[in-house]
Amino acid sequence: MSAEKTSSPSRRTPLIVAAVAIVAALGITAAVGLGGNDDKASGQTSGAVAEVSGGSDSTKAATVLDRPFTKPALVLTDTKGQKYDLRERTKGKPTLIYFGYTHCPDVCPLTMSNIAIAKKQLPKADQDKLQVVFVTTDPERDTSAELAKWLPAFGDPSFTGLTGSFSTIQAGARQIGIGIDPPKKEKDGKVVSMHGAQVIAFSPTTDQGYVLYGEDASVDDYAKDLPKLIKGENP
Repeated sequence: MSAEKTSSPSRRTPLIVAAVAIVAALGITAAVGLGGNDDKASGQTSGAVAEVSGGSDSTKAATVLDRPFTKPALVLTDTKGQKYDLRERTKGKPTLIYFGYTHCPDVCPLTMSNIAIAKKQLPKADQDKLQVVFVTTDPERDTSAELAKWLPAFGDPSFTGLTGSFSTIQAGARQIGIGIDPPKKEKDGKVVSMHGAQVIAFSPTTDQGYVLYGEDASVDDYAKDLPKLIKGENP
């Protein structure tokens, strides 16, 4: 996968390793540092490539995959310091999963804020059904306590924050086509985590990830799609 630079110096370029088709559909820019092991991802239902259903519709924020991802077999630690088995805890529930970090200057807080605002527009019963899971890509700094302080700032105490070993998190992300680089210190001293900026929606009926959102998805996009996602329908 070729490398390109983003136009904004503060923007951490999103990474995705699922498929060239998805990259083309969403206009996602790849970044340096993925390495050559992403094609070894496991856990996907039908190989390492996810295909876009019926071509791309530039008017929609969501990309529906012909071959969905199996939910990662991740067992991490939540904001209370307790073990959290992702598959077990979200089984049969509509679930949005996002990989990011609390020191992210732009995309991560914006994404979580957009989802939180859109979720509040749902009926209370649907709000209670929707699971939103934030998995850190910078576990050395993002401890359970740090996630417990950061996530509530978006106005939704139900958001789940997970941390653990970097190798476990990276492997789990690869299972759903998201690339993550180890955090590194730049010349100015800032520690940066390069990660895929996609949100994956998992169906409550199949527990598979069949809908993908890029970093440009807005509050209105999520608000329009969430009622269908909660029912296990395509947006």
